[in-house]
Amino acid sequence: MTETQAREDICRVGRSLFKRGYVHATAGNISVRLDDGFLITPTDACLGFLDPSRLAKLDLQGQQISGDKASKTIALHRQIYAAACVHDAGTRCVIHTHSTHCVALSLNAVGPELLAPITPYFVMKVGHVPIVAYHRPGSPDAAADVASLIAHYAERGTPIRAVMLTRLGPKVWHDTAAAAMATLEELEETARLVLLAPNTPPLPAAALDELRQTFSAKW
Repeated sequence: MTETQAREDICRVGRSLFKRGYVHATAGNISVRLDDGFLITPTDACLGFLDPSRLAKLDLQGQQISGDKASKTIALHRQIYAAACVHDAGTRCVIHTHSTHCVALSLNAVGPELLAPITPYFVMKVGHVPIVAYHRPGSPDAAADVASLIAHYAERGTPIRAVMLTRLGPKVWHDTAAAAMATLEELEETARLVLLAPNTPPLPAAALDELRQTFSAKW
């Protein structure tokens, strides 16, 4: 993918998320890893009205070289790329939103993970979503916690593609912007289902094993 294509992808995904209510106002951010650095949405930018030419570009050391001022979450994005790429070199996009249903669940969450495996597509397309304790937006402590979780789940043989930042929103990552958006959509839809049907039991062990064997689900 060229840098021009990456810029267009970020803006296209941002518009789609904004139009469908996954982000609001200036909440949320999107980044793409390039061969020579990173692109990320500017700080305080509305994802629904991004200008490809004004996206922030940073070098591989995280120093900004062009565009509007980078989102303060760039440190967390870079930690995700560094940690995730150890186990999946194809990781190229990170998306963060303040998706309503995910955030609502995080406000009173008590478990180490946001959601139980209640649907097959959540298991196959999203997987485990560990909860990260609250840190202020942009905190380097959050970045360190996320990197540690990525390594921990990879060691268990269940690599993750998402974490939930308590009171803030999910971070998801994948090999393309479209794939990362699809992961986010499935995560938010599952959170909505849990709020609509809070007593839904998880899939039984036999069903989870079948998903592992048939679709190589990492659960």
